[in-house]
Amino acid sequence: MKRSSPPLAEKLRPVTLDDYLGQQHLVGDGAILRKSLDSGQIPSMILWGPPGVGKTTLASLISHQLMRPFHTLSAVSSGVKDVREVINKARESGGSAILFIDEIHRFSKSQQDSLLGAVEKGIITLIGATTENPSFEVISPLLSRCQVYILKELDTGDLELLLAKGIELLQRETGKQIEAKESEALIRISGGDARKLLNALELAVQADNEERVVLTNKKVLGVIQQNLVLYDKAGDMHYDVISAFIKSVRGSDPNAAVYYLARMIEGGEDPKFIARRLVILASEDIGNANPNALLLATSCFEAVNMIGMPESRIILSQTTIYLAASPKSNSAYLAIGKAQELVKKTGNLPVPLSIRNAPTGLMKATGYGKDYLYAHDHKDHFADMEFMPGKIAGKTLYEPSDNAREKEMRTRLRLLWKNKYGY
Repeated sequence: MKRSSPPLAEKLRPVTLDDYLGQQHLVGDGAILRKSLDSGQIPSMILWGPPGVGKTTLASLISHQLMRPFHTLSAVSSGVKDVREVINKARESGGSAILFIDEIHRFSKSQQDSLLGAVEKGIITLIGATTENPSFEVISPLLSRCQVYILKELDTGDLELLLAKGIELLQRETGKQIEAKESEALIRISGGDARKLLNALELAVQADNEERVVLTNKKVLGVIQQNLVLYDKAGDMHYDVISAFIKSVRGSDPNAAVYYLARMIEGGEDPKFIARRLVILASEDIGNANPNALLLATSCFEAVNMIGMPESRIILSQTTIYLAASPKSNSAYLAIGKAQELVKKTGNLPVPLSIRNAPTGLMKATGYGKDYLYAHDHKDHFADMEFMPGKIAGKTLYEPSDNAREKEMRTRLRLLWKNKYGY
């Protein structure tokens, strides 16, 4: 089968809401978005969810059901001029058009500003799609004018149904008999992404020259491994590269880290996506071994947001190299994990009376705040008292790692608490 025809995912794109898979919390009977559609009036909205869950398809179906003009822009390739052109067309057509902006999180502040007036006056109904948290990526004035709808990954039932539809169509087009003897590998590869599922299915069928194709987990995984480059063209190795990048920084290899950084930049990755991952990594994998790492990573994110590409690649490179070369510690990550697990096991234990807030006379009379020792009134600004609930008193959650800074912290904690926490 020649690759010149549209991909399977495009051929199976639904044309009505009844054919749309998943997101029943939004478009099912009685759901919030379905009610808006049935009334013929929808708000401007942001569709937030992972790749391949139907954001673009849903926007198209909304336009089709309401029979409104539909304009599409990609934040990767469009600018303020393109936005204004669409707004002018919408104004000329009576102001009922829908403007769909894919990857709206990549729009700059000025680009998002250019939408405000038209959205507020109702000249366009905006539908933005994003894989990133809109609270961070969409400016507040625009976000306040939009309803945010969260789309979820497709569940196994939806994916199995989609797989059956894909097989049925491929059988008609190729004349082959296709049987999915095992589907676990296909479902796992998809990660809840309909497009990835259908891409993998199509690759697996194309790779088999037999008239009868029997898909097994082993066969599917073998085909995908052999077609990684082809698979990557659709962005399906996106998370593999970011994973390699993070693991290279964590593994203190600045050379590999910069290589994967370059891979992402050349692939058109959003620089803010990379910068956010560096901020997380600075705390999760470096933490108190070098507290400056978090400061630099946070400054990196702010600078990237302010400067934009192509100059941001230098800022990302500097930060990547610094974090890769820094001493490592995951003690903060482990500590909060232990603490959350302890909370789940022990529930809401009573806070010791001595450190409770006592804003009223009655609370003071019942012992709130009694025997509290104000640390700054004591030597070394430390008072030996119990802060943990009695049931878990003495429980150690933070374990300093073996690096210079945290060795200093361990020494200080041992000096203050003696043998209480085992430091």
